Amino acid sequence: VQLQASGGGPVQAGGSLRLSCTASGGPLTSLNMGWFRQAPGQEREFVASFTWTGGIVMYADSVKGRFTISRDFAENTVSLEMNNLSPEDTAVYYCAAGRVVFSKSIADYKHWGQGTQVTVSS
Repeated sequence: VQLQASGGGPVQAGGSLRLSCTASGGPLTSLNMGWFRQAPGQEREFVASFTWTGGIVMYADSVKGRFTISRDFAENTVSLEMNNLSPEDTAVYYCAAGRVVFSKSIADYKHWGQGTQVTVSS
């Protein structure tokens, strides 16, 4: 499975962006999809995930109520709607796929996209 993330860019604080991740080389129906982010000088961290088992979603506490993850099986895409962005959300955002349910661990995601930069200015 190859993943291609897009939709990043510059935005002012309080604004919104929608990231998309398109998969090729296989369907998403048997995978758990996640979004992670990495700010300069910091470790990559979990943002949100969508598990194929019942469609259960998980969010990092820092984005709850502001970010929404969703997936489109027909289009083989997973999206991350980000609202009320703050400078602390500035990072490279990565989409990822794996087969471990309910996981926030980077090690459980075996397929990664190339990342898309999100820059939030105050």
